[in-house]
Amino acid sequence: MELVVSELKKSFEHQQVLRGASFTFQKGHIYGLLGRNGAGKTTFFNCLNGDLQTDAGSALLRKENGVERPLAYSDIGYVQSVPIVPDFLTAREFLKFFLEINRDRIRDPQSPDAYLDSMQIAAEDRGKLLRDYSHGMKNKMQMLIHFIADPPIMLLDEPLTSLDVVMAEEMKQLLRRRRESHITILSTHIMELALDLCDEIVILHKGVLSPVIREQLDDEDYKNRIIAALKEDGNG
Repeated sequence: MELVVSELKKSFEHQQVLRGASFTFQKGHIYGLLGRNGAGKTTFFNCLNGDLQTDAGSALLRKENGVERPLAYSDIGYVQSVPIVPDFLTAREFLKFFLEINRDRIRDPQSPDAYLDSMQIAAEDRGKLLRDYSHGMKNKMQMLIHFIADPPIMLLDEPLTSLDVVMAEEMKQLLRRRRESHITILSTHIMELALDLCDEIVILHKGVLSPVIREQLDDEDYKNRIIAALKEDGNG
């Protein structure tokens, strides 16, 4: 399975953010989408997710048999940088509601507490309103519902930035365990995180996508060119 992005373009008034972004993302890999804040990473995700209409280009899902089709809403799990959860529900109520409305699409459903166990949400926190959760805990809940729905493509917009060291390591381990059956794209402006977690790194620079050759990052000139490219962006 592959996510094939071809010549994706998106502008806002006179500002062109995506200028023909193309790349093929493969199942079984965690990709680091590297770019400084403002480079257009969130715009790229919103175009893939269908929240933004693109000006040109396409994003297709290519199955193992070579057949391609447009992305469907159910193909994508989008974990946003600012977690969106219903603050008026407890964690347990939220999961119960989510499981009920998605019962036809969830394989081998478990109890809310079993899912909360998997995310290491403490028993005493499960009856708390989500509005009383920390940013990092809300982020874990947002990730959890996408893990339950289990779409083939996961888009993670700066997902670990708000987490403490222990929680961030827990999330890394979860993502590594899921990599084989998914296409995972994680946006970040932190090179060290991309190198630590991701199998491949793609840089979004001047509205286009280019692979970063990890083996050449030991070359100081090559690394400096990547860093210089990141510094040039900041307008999307």
